[in-house]
Amino acid sequence: MNVSHMLKPIYQKILLKISGESLIGEKGFGIDHQMRTSIAQQVKEVKDLGVNVALVVGGGNIFRGLSASQEDPSGEGRMDRVSADYMGMLATLINALALQDSLEKLGVFTRVMTAIRTEAVAEPYIRRRAIRHMEKGRVIILAGGTGNPYFTTDTAAALRAIEIGAEVVMKGTKVDGVYDDDPVKNPSAKKFDSLTYMEVLNRRLKVMDTTAVSLCMDNKLPIIVFNLQIRGNLKKILLGEKLGTVVLD
Repeated sequence: MNVSHMLKPIYQKILLKISGESLIGEKGFGIDHQMRTSIAQQVKEVKDLGVNVALVVGGGNIFRGLSASQEDPSGEGRMDRVSADYMGMLATLINALALQDSLEKLGVFTRVMTAIRTEAVAEPYIRRRAIRHMEKGRVIILAGGTGNPYFTTDTAAALRAIEIGAEVVMKGTKVDGVYDDDPVKNPSAKKFDSLTYMEVLNRRLKVMDTTAVSLCMDNKLPIIVFNLQIRGNLKKILLGEKLGTVVLD
């Protein structure tokens, strides 16, 4: 008998934020087939537990607006920030369609919704329609960030989570939580099991950007940062295992 099916998930409705970098896998750029399949399988595992799932996906594996607007110190080749941010939003739509393909191959019903209108490939994001899709058991994949320049997909994740009534923002990354320093460069870096929102803001810890953390703080929305690249982590957390770093009041 599978014991996990006897356990009740600690959250019934989640928003999973997936960075574009998470999709790179072993490749240096773009979308790795094995990584998108692995993420889709993990989402299916928690759907099978009865959890409602919304995804917000970044676009950094294809194009990052902020980097493009800062990359040339002389300023001559520097891209206009607004144009660069819109290009980054379109990159998130490419990733969303890739994840939709992987999920539907596993039999998971999905809808891609985007803050930038592209009706040929995705529905426009409308809050009540998004909630209705989730009520019908569909995974919604939210692309296009907030639809506005100067806002990150972290902020989009916090905003959408609040709008749809998610109980938690789960940020899937390449590391197993939040550290006081870069664990790759500093082997002595300390991992936090839990933090308050103010500790994150005051210490400028790289959990999510400050706008996203402030939104979560104002709405008492927990944030869990964990390693999505280790298969099974998402399900383990939802069944109560203490993994990653939790940000609360």
